[in-house]
Amino acid sequence: MKPYRSLLFYKYILIQGAKEFAACHLNFCKSIGIKGRIIIAEEGINGTVSGTLEQCEQYMNLLHSDNRFTDLQFKVQEVDKLAISKIFVRYKKEIVNFNQPHVDVWKQAGKYLEPSEFIHEKDTGDAVLLDVRNKVEWEVGQFKNAVTLPMDHFRDLPTFLPQIERYRDQKIIAYCTGGIRCEKATAFLLQNGFKNVYHLHGGILEYAKHTGGKDFDGKCYVFDERLVVDVNEVNPTVISKCFRCGVSSTRLINCSNPECNNHIVMCDECGWKHNGACSDECSSHPRNRSYVGTGYYVKGKASAW
Repeated sequence: MKPYRSLLFYKYILIQGAKEFAACHLNFCKSIGIKGRIIIAEEGINGTVSGTLEQCEQYMNLLHSDNRFTDLQFKVQEVDKLAISKIFVRYKKEIVNFNQPHVDVWKQAGKYLEPSEFIHEKDTGDAVLLDVRNKVEWEVGQFKNAVTLPMDHFRDLPTFLPQIERYRDQKIIAYCTGGIRCEKATAFLLQNGFKNVYHLHGGILEYAKHTGGKDFDGKCYVFDERLVVDVNEVNPTVISKCFRCGVSSTRLINCSNPECNNHIVMCDECGWKHNGACSDECSSHPRNRSYVGTGYYVKGKASAW
């Protein structure tokens, strides 16, 4: 058993007085010493936290003791060290930025598919697997034969509606890391006239827990300092290549130039050779940060997440 845990969670639920709730929630997190990044809005809660087994149990017990979150699903992973080094609890207008105020996940969203149902549909049906994550995420890992979109941000999804239109008459199964984005994406599709829309309950991480991650190629991007994690124990493959030299690699880093800070795949050799920079220009930038091998930095004064 590893000494620390990482918890990924979300729930769309009306939170009245969300700004005040966020302030109280931050105080609680500080009181037990847990680290993480949590977003709270009137539409719900979304977060990743990391701590000792005791801290994580305290945190889960607190949320489950609240009638609004009794059924909240935590994706639990064992980790060797804290996956996040600070605690942020922020109030925002949305728990995942989509910038489409008319989309109401409480009113309508796609039907949940549990991991066992998802694997059945994937293997025996004619469903379209729609990856609603960002380009940097699916480049390092994705389901076999998934439809991917060159999005920089989840809020870009509506601009790709014309590309998704070709699948209007097919069963669409959306997926993401933990379920929060694909749930909102299916609500958007339904409100734009799509009929046969589903989404993977719990996302890639929950699928991996129950199925061994079969047919997920590469690694899964996560929103903490690990950046990527293994999910496939059945038929693992590598699909990403080093941005610098082209060798197969799943090692994701942030560019050491803080003015760039792009997430890129970079092998260990190139990381040291190029000081963790994505280009010669970034390597020679006057504000270039010292590369220590991890390739994870905080962007400016804010989190890289």
